[in-house]
Amino acid sequence: MLPQRNTHTVQVAGIERHLPLFEVAPGLRIAVLNILGDTELVQACAQALQTALHSTAFDLIVTAEAKSIPLAHALSVLTGKSYIVLRKTYKPYMGEAVRAETLSITTGKPQLLILDEKDRERVAGKRVLLLDDVISTGSTLQGMRKVLDLAEAKIAAEAAIFTEGDPGDWQHIISLGHLPLFKDA
Repeated sequence: MLPQRNTHTVQVAGIERHLPLFEVAPGLRIAVLNILGDTELVQACAQALQTALHSTAFDLIVTAEAKSIPLAHALSVLTGKSYIVLRKTYKPYMGEAVRAETLSITTGKPQLLILDEKDRERVAGKRVLLLDDVISTGSTLQGMRKVLDLAEAKIAAEAAIFTEGDPGDWQHIISLGHLPLFKDA
């Protein structure tokens, strides 16, 4: 039998979801948004982000593997802009890749973000939209920025479904909402 988890209820893009709370550090829980397989939520969020981005000029969408891939795809379809996925493991077919290390709040471990050789040419000199599902510590975002800087791309904007933690840290992010951190008293 699965454990009963406390949840945090959110309304985003006109849809309600109950996000399970998971402990990511002693005394610290986060509300986990997992959009994989949630077509209704992905489509609604992509539509809302397209509206929020209406005055932002960008050439490509860039996201990190894996949970935000469906969002990047849906936004790509709506905007007519291609998307690129920064991978987390290197494969030989990636050639002369660019990489940066991050520390994700959900894994608690260092991980790589890798832009493969073919996509280096696609981003060079382009205005890119950095896209994620949730921006919490900013580590993944920082890694994405580093990779794109090394690939000589220009960051046009940064967007997410939710930001998390201190809202003041994320005023420059185009987002649909904000998630609190849950700290034990």
